[in-house]
Amino acid sequence: MADQLPGELSSEPVELIVGPEHADTRLDAFLASQFPSFSRVKLRQAINAGGVQVDDKRTKAAYRLRAGQTIAITLPELVVEGPEPEDIPLDILYEDDHLIAVNKSPDMVVHPAKGHWAGTLTSALAFRFGQLSRVGGPTRPGIVHRLDRETSGVIVVAKTDQAHLDLAAQFEARTTEKEYTAIVIGSLDRDRDVIEQPIGVHPYHREKMAIRPDHSTTRDAKTFYEVVERFRGFALVKVLPKTGRTHQIRVHLAHVGAPVLCDRLYGGRSQITLGEITGDDESEVLLNRHALHARRLSVTHPITKQPIEFVAPLRSDMETLLTALRRHRRA
Repeated sequence: MADQLPGELSSEPVELIVGPEHADTRLDAFLASQFPSFSRVKLRQAINAGGVQVDDKRTKAAYRLRAGQTIAITLPELVVEGPEPEDIPLDILYEDDHLIAVNKSPDMVVHPAKGHWAGTLTSALAFRFGQLSRVGGPTRPGIVHRLDRETSGVIVVAKTDQAHLDLAAQFEARTTEKEYTAIVIGSLDRDRDVIEQPIGVHPYHREKMAIRPDHSTTRDAKTFYEVVERFRGFALVKVLPKTGRTHQIRVHLAHVGAPVLCDRLYGGRSQITLGEITGDDESEVLLNRHALHARRLSVTHPITKQPIEFVAPLRSDMETLLTALRRHRRA
């Protein structure tokens, strides 16, 4: 690697392999597509400073790439305000020098957004860990994928840019395996099935997605489910999404007549009380978020290339609800 300019480049190089789809792309354009948080001007500065090599050779920003080439880049420093570190407890399932797996709590937003600037997962991560990847941008350090605010369970976080890029490629190629646990309301007429329905933005509700064939926003979506346990009016379901569309599990289960319990958007209610389970006047709220939990995530470790699996125990609110269903709603 060429000498670095003090204050201009960070110290950890990242390696990328040029895929066939990027053949004949300019070097600076390719890097801009891989690192959206950096401007092309900043990336050109890194190239000119010797922070980028193609097949171990320095080159120019306008260089046209060939499939199979190896690019090594030492990313420029990105001086942009990130999430405010906050001392928020985290349930860490796994940690090494390259990645972290967290069992996200159901009341935690993953990254800052309108109306949710504090109390986010990124703020908790920034407080606890000294190094996180920067590929996702300054407001999303380490974040490779996301879960909805009310969804609890496994989320993987990258410590390094190299780990982030590798994990992101796995999600894009659908080589990861995700398993969710859901409690649904209603009846599923099959013990197991595949729901294959396209999902697009809702025609008039800005927060929702919908089954919407032949629309410009529509993308194919596929979800496998299996009924684990049946109750009168409810069911415990294992769900394996084969694609990763926004709200996919929630939209698909609602489509087949068994929306996720307490799903305000797709099920029409936001909480359930003990009395609604027992049939008496008990007012204790058992659950006040949608009953969806990311139970398991299997990936290939970005460095060792060995399969690795993270499993998150069910959160206490869903366990309490299941106890009540088993006691009072046995099928």
